[in-house]
Amino acid sequence: MDELTLDGLREIMRHCVGTGESVNLDGDIRDTAFTDLGYDSLAVLEVVTQVQGRLGVSIPDEALNDIETPGALVEYVASQKAGA
Repeated sequence: MDELTLDGLREIMRHCVGTGESVNLDGDIRDTAFTDLGYDSLAVLEVVTQVQGRLGVSIPDEALNDIETPGALVEYVASQKAGA
């Protein structure tokens, strides 16, 4: 995986954390808060760890405070890859 797309992130979210019955990751989740998707801070940390490992990017803890949605995570990773 060379870049993170929303679909790629969706796959990572399903794989490493899973989803409850009430969570629908098939819709437009770009601007939906991780908490509204049922992902607490520990779940988001697991997703971010997987993203870092698969794409070789560093996402510092300070940046996680501003990454509240899947779209924000995709954009952050893209900016890191562009600057690399």
